[in-house]
Amino acid sequence: MTQIISGRDISTEIRAELREKVSVLKSDYGVTPGLATVLVGSDPASQMYVGMKNKAAQAMGIHSEQLTLETETSEEELLGAVEELNGNPEIHGILVQLPLPDHIDEARVIEAIDPSKDVDGFHPISVGRLATGSGDYFAPCTPAGVVEMLVRSGHDPAGKHVVVVGRSNIVGKPAAALLMRKAVGGNATVTIAHSRTKDLAAVTRTADILVVAMGRPEMITGDMVAEGSVVIDVGTNRVDDETREKGYRVCGDVLFDEVKVKAAAISPVPGGVGPMTITMLLANTVKSAGISVGSVV
Repeated sequence: MTQIISGRDISTEIRAELREKVSVLKSDYGVTPGLATVLVGSDPASQMYVGMKNKAAQAMGIHSEQLTLETETSEEELLGAVEELNGNPEIHGILVQLPLPDHIDEARVIEAIDPSKDVDGFHPISVGRLATGSGDYFAPCTPAGVVEMLVRSGHDPAGKHVVVVGRSNIVGKPAAALLMRKAVGGNATVTIAHSRTKDLAAVTRTADILVVAMGRPEMITGDMVAEGSVVIDVGTNRVDDETREKGYRVCGDVLFDEVKVKAAAISPVPGGVGPMTITMLLANTVKSAGISVGSVV
């Protein structure tokens, strides 16, 4: 029987561990981990995501602040707000919700965040430290969640051939870096493929573990995976479906029903990687608070 790798279940497990760490930081060090989220504009999806992050933080006993700015906020005003949060000792993690309005340079804003508070893991210094394995760094939340799902479900990537389909700076590239590390959850042989890979199916069929993050609905079909492989579907796509009450359904980048028949283990969408992203954001915030007091909780 194919194993379903539930991100919801693993997320619940990790959050229980984080609650204990938060308790230790409060009782032994007098520190409450603090997360600040910055939202510019009124995009409904961004509002929903920020609300979910704040709610999850509060449920963990993490101090949470939300700064909501008008769409017309200038880049300099946003940079000033980030600088204030950088200097706030009660804030250990800063998350600027993306995308930002077109008149704001996202790269400049990300680079303005203090790397010691970059719990999204997008700052160039965080990226460099992840690539080189040097110093304290925060891994981007979604790929970090993928690694946790593999390890905690009994599919350690060590010695395996992992094919990552997707080359984004947010998922594909950092996922490959994490999986190659000389560390728990790493030591894999990694191939990165993408939409322009020649004969993509021939590459994906060589994978012991297949991580798919293309952003293309149900792109990976049953004939593209090897028997007995492990498949992690990072994609979240909304596709029209007149048979559904809302007129659409949510699916991943993998054609689940076809691939499930061949895979030894597979993550579903929804309920797979999605819940892990916020959990790893909380984990990075708690880690940052620990570093701030010289403790590894």
